[in-house]
Amino acid sequence: MLTEADVQRLMASPSSDVRAETAQKLAAAFDVNKLSAKERELAEAIFRVMMKDVEVMVREALARNLKENPDLPKDVALSLAKDVESVALPMLQFSTVLSDADLIEIVRVSGADKQVAIAKRVQVSTAVAEALVDHGRTPQVVAALVSNPGAKLNESIINKAIEKHGTDVTVRNTLAHRPDLPVTIAERLVAAVSESLRDYLLTKRELSPDQAADLVLQARERATVALLPPGSKGADVIDLVKQLKDHQRLTASLILRALCMGDLGFFEASLAVLSNTTIVNARALIHDEGKLGLQSLYARTQLPTALYPAFRTALDMVRSTEYDGGEKDRERFASKVIERVLTQYEDMDAENLEYLLKKLRQLAA
Repeated sequence: MLTEADVQRLMASPSSDVRAETAQKLAAAFDVNKLSAKERELAEAIFRVMMKDVEVMVREALARNLKENPDLPKDVALSLAKDVESVALPMLQFSTVLSDADLIEIVRVSGADKQVAIAKRVQVSTAVAEALVDHGRTPQVVAALVSNPGAKLNESIINKAIEKHGTDVTVRNTLAHRPDLPVTIAERLVAAVSESLRDYLLTKRELSPDQAADLVLQARERATVALLPPGSKGADVIDLVKQLKDHQRLTASLILRALCMGDLGFFEASLAVLSNTTIVNARALIHDEGKLGLQSLYARTQLPTALYPAFRTALDMVRSTEYDGGEKDRERFASKVIERVLTQYEDMDAENLEYLLKKLRQLAA
């Protein structure tokens, strides 16, 4: 704590520098486990005087040295947290004295710098995270939040972040790197990136709208197929398929692309959702030993009739072909499937999936 010499120096020369130095020394030594009740009461009284000091540097010294002190009186912590940025930021990012209610109130009335500080806290509750997304002044606030592994973000909050700032590259990139990102969120990011790519192609490249749309569709579908590992099944796949359907992105070319890559789970879920059939019944019809099961299910999906032979052939190939286990085995697997599918359309000479899908879309039209 302060010595008699410190007090005498402060009384002899109460300049802002001396006051700031005194504040730093007192704040750094504030440990309730080492203070008597009277000493603690005196220290807190001094803090309350210093937190109103007209010199910012004095208040800054307090905030820097008290930011992680769990025994700081609530009124002192709040006063410093609501001060100018240079005083408030350390408190907002590190002080555990501030409650969620305190933080939410500050988020609602503060600028971006204070909001970013709150977004960077070691732990950010769901309630505070939602407030940051709702009231964030800039995309940088949301980017700081979603890049924080200690932020508790549910799917609703992430969806809201994409709706408000999905066009911001930093927000998209930080979201994409969050661990355990729901596949439905990942698909929304893919769609957002695709729209940005389309705008870029139209404004920066000499491409027609149709050419740009075709390139974007190919890129988006490639990325979407890559979201789920081969063999994925369960609620995640169903949710992804439903989201794609709701946003008119569950196209015939996407389903065929996934099937050619060996993704039976996505194919099954797609036909189930499009035909309004349970996944159990859809699987039974798809894997029926006869030929009529898949055909009857396919007819209820409103997928292009002209593409049915391609789906039938691809399914037969996928069920009779296995990955070889080597590097890029998925690509080799797809090549075998595509080659067999192409035999259903002798007027086509294609060596890659993009060309095949383009031709199949033209045929379907």
